[in-house]
Amino acid sequence: MTLSDGRRPGSRAVAADHVSLRRNNLSVVLRHVRDLGPRSRARIADDTGLNKATVSSLVAELVERGLLREGSADSTRTLGRPGQLVELDGSGVCGVGAEINVEYLAVIALNLSGETVFEQRVPVDVAHLDPGATLDRLTDLIKQAVAAVNGQVAGVTLAVPALVQGETGALKLAPNLGWSEFPVAAELRRRLGEPPYSVHVDNEANLAALAAYAELQGDVHDLVLLTGAIGVGGGVVTGGHLLRGSQGYSGEVGHMPVAPAGRTCGCGRTGCWETVVGLTALLHQATDADDPVRDPSLDVVQRLAEIKRRAEAGDVRTLAALRDVGDWLGIGGAVLANILNPDVLVLGGYFAVLGPWLKAPLEQAIRERVIAPDGGGCRVVQSELGFTAAVRGGARISLDQVFLDPTGVAQ
Repeated sequence: MTLSDGRRPGSRAVAADHVSLRRNNLSVVLRHVRDLGPRSRARIADDTGLNKATVSSLVAELVERGLLREGSADSTRTLGRPGQLVELDGSGVCGVGAEINVEYLAVIALNLSGETVFEQRVPVDVAHLDPGATLDRLTDLIKQAVAAVNGQVAGVTLAVPALVQGETGALKLAPNLGWSEFPVAAELRRRLGEPPYSVHVDNEANLAALAAYAELQGDVHDLVLLTGAIGVGGGVVTGGHLLRGSQGYSGEVGHMPVAPAGRTCGCGRTGCWETVVGLTALLHQATDADDPVRDPSLDVVQRLAEIKRRAEAGDVRTLAALRDVGDWLGIGGAVLANILNPDVLVLGGYFAVLGPWLKAPLEQAIRERVIAPDGGGCRVVQSELGFTAAVRGGARISLDQVFLDPTGVAQ
């Protein structure tokens, strides 16, 4: 029996299954090369269980899409003619990460190989701008990044220090920005002209945690990333996966109540952890009101470099402020280690910059306050990503779409 157009019954379903299977196999091969490095076609076939003819066809398509390229000869092969290695091709597609923080805007574009194509961070007093004006300035930066990409843009992922509704990209609450109930994703798409690539919004600590996880690699499967700026956020990776919570609002560690009789937080509550370990708390103790390091119009990295210089020079006031912040950092860090038992607690943001003075008290608190033997095996490391962690995590999320479905990239 045939249909009027000559097809056999069920042929459409069979074709759909074939397309889905090939899409999945393309993803398997591309992710295999990403995770394990350059491989010969024969090695990919052996590792993945796909037959050699299928792998050759898949690799050919991925090369045509600009996602893989021919590399050097396989020097590990001892018998027969050496196979040709294939490796990621960074030229075909880029992911863009963007960030809105209290005192700056940032954008980065990474290609498939993880190389930086465009990067810019500008000091902006976001807390004193309305959301629309902030998005206007950010849109200009994103357009510059897109223009610098020599190939296809996989997507844009925006990091914000806020509670974000994952499915819609709506910002529910950003205390330190003074924003609430704002449709960030929709507004950014509109300003970008409803682009053909995806636009997503996520919490900045979540994205920074993903970047830190990729940075560490190896045997680390459970980590907590503490990102310090005006606010303090936490990203949690457990079993290799980001912990989001039932509604996507996990990681708000900066609002743990640790000092009930303390200062009022930007969220309106009293004694939140970020009121004693955030950058504002440090600067208030270490500097006077007219000190240039408090000026939000200056780049935060330059301001922290000055704080670091004073500490290295033995400035008494600066060192006292760092000791106090370090003690409070240890109190909250030990709570997180007791609850989550991570392999690693990663210091990000300003905590990483001033790590030489903050790491030791945190390690001591974990040894003394964590009930599990030897601090539950938790070690403290300083991220090397600085203030680029969130945008790098965003760019990686954008590129993940390519690894999951390579057919989204034009041939």
